[in-house]
Amino acid sequence: MADVTLPQLGETVTEGTITRWFKKVGDTIAADEPLFEISTDKVDTEVPSPVSGTVMELRAAEGDTVPVGAVIAVVQASGQVAAGSVAPPVAAPAPPPAPVVEALPPPPAVAVAATPAPAAAAEAAPTAGDHRLLSPVVRRLVAEHGIRADDITGTGPGGRITRDDVLDFIDRKAVGAPVPTPAATPAASPVPTTPVPVVRTGERDTTVALSKIRKLTGSHMVMSKGVSPHAFSVVEVDFANVDITRASSKNEWKATEGFSLTYLPFVTRAVVDALAEFPHLNASVADTDLVVHNFIDIGIAVDLDYQGLLVPVVRSAEGKRLRAIAREINDLAGRTRTRKLSPDEISGGTFTISNNGSAGSVLTMPIINQPQVAILSTDAIVRRPVVARLPDGGEAIVIHPVGNLAMSWDHRAFDGAYAAGFLVKVKELLEGRDWSQEL
Repeated sequence: MADVTLPQLGETVTEGTITRWFKKVGDTIAADEPLFEISTDKVDTEVPSPVSGTVMELRAAEGDTVPVGAVIAVVQASGQVAAGSVAPPVAAPAPPPAPVVEALPPPPAVAVAATPAPAAAAEAAPTAGDHRLLSPVVRRLVAEHGIRADDITGTGPGGRITRDDVLDFIDRKAVGAPVPTPAATPAASPVPTTPVPVVRTGERDTTVALSKIRKLTGSHMVMSKGVSPHAFSVVEVDFANVDITRASSKNEWKATEGFSLTYLPFVTRAVVDALAEFPHLNASVADTDLVVHNFIDIGIAVDLDYQGLLVPVVRSAEGKRLRAIAREINDLAGRTRTRKLSPDEISGGTFTISNNGSAGSVLTMPIINQPQVAILSTDAIVRRPVVARLPDGGEAIVIHPVGNLAMSWDHRAFDGAYAAGFLVKVKELLEGRDWSQEL
């Protein structure tokens, strides 16, 4: 028998909420096949089975919050024979009825930025067995916004309050829309509530409810604009030098690596070297201090089919050359789109690159990913006339691939000359380095 435990889902994560079981007792499962989905303060993620075999026990129900390291399932490995007669499958424990939640302090006026929760709300904990407030994500949102939990209608398993329930409640309060009021005491046969439709089509308009990731992105971006005095700088880069290496190696690269060599790894590699000369861009703001990092963890924003962005992180990029960076970016992007990342892989970056050029934009002003102090946008690279210097010192008009590198930066951390110096260094590296040596 193999015990399946709740894995460590981030340095600061101590518990998680089971939001979905993909298998039931008696089902067979392959190693690395998703067994359950877990929700934490950092991310919702699928957790695979460590072994192949048959699911014998599920020790936590959907909606239960369990600590890291707790045994939540038992799988009989393939080829194993249980001692004695095989017991009938054990069903997952059903969540007990949710008792009344102790009332929290009344909500304050809704503000754009979250305010510290009242002390009583911060200390409040759900009654034992109450699955409506067990999610760490829900607890944090309720505490931050000073919301009464029993004012929210739960649509999760067993009436559990989900993160979407809380966000919808906050949005409705903010715009003054009516909020469905749940019964004060759960009845034996409660009247089912009708969830807000995702899409409402009228004669002239179609209303689409904002998704969870859209709401969270918006909240983070508003917070970032309020925290950092944003400034903006741009340089134009001639990528003809990069194209020499890409053109000469693209066939061999695709054959050996299995994916195409794009401009993004070159930009990332140049950024890493430029950060070594301009370390105040590889930093975070903490209260009144600038924390300059001695390592470089590069976040790469990845589009989720226009449904949102996640930012997986290339760790310790200062020790990696072009090929290693390209492999890691490709791997992280692929696993981001299939939701196979762990929480640690999308947290803790020191500098972020947003690859908007892949979607065709020519100039983008990104918003800083807090608590970092800068974010770089790589915009579309297009062929157009430029003035090139000839070997004899003369000049000529030629057709080269050209694109903008645009950076938003925190004016608390440095000034415009420092930001411009960094961008010029990135430009010089892209236009002048012998990139074939990197391969």
